[in-house]
Amino acid sequence: MKFREQLDLTLKVNGREHSISLDARVTLLDALREYLGLTGTKKGCNFGECGACTVHLDGRRVNACLVLAAAAAGREITTIEGLADEKGMLHPVQQAFVDQDAFQCGFCSPGQIMSAVACIAEGHTRSDAEIREWMSGNICRCAAYPQIVAAVRQAAGD
Repeated sequence: MKFREQLDLTLKVNGREHSISLDARVTLLDALREYLGLTGTKKGCNFGECGACTVHLDGRRVNACLVLAAAAAGREITTIEGLADEKGMLHPVQQAFVDQDAFQCGFCSPGQIMSAVACIAEGHTRSDAEIREWMSGNICRCAAYPQIVAAVRQAAGD
């Protein structure tokens, strides 16, 4: 019989604290989806290659599949569910994705949007080429890249 260490930790997600008990090996992605029911963050490759699981950790974008939940304890986590305001008003990046029709199947959209928010905050929107470079960690299997770049450009201008 193998011993599995259970951890009791508090995750601060979208401004709210959540106390959970989980195995020490659980990723932030699985904690968000399976323990907290926040399914907006998608599980794509589960190897950090597609960006579908992008969230913000202390204001920086990370692939949630590569971060242990324990490493995120006590830090500020923002998911796609935390972007819209309390009244349901979309974040400017979310609105730009709607305006520019930057969705196809929509699976990658939460990660794309979270990366776009960070890309704008980091100041990497001086050109379409720069936007493409700094968004390159997020794969869109439907190839909506021109619309995604247009959405980032629009939101950066707002």
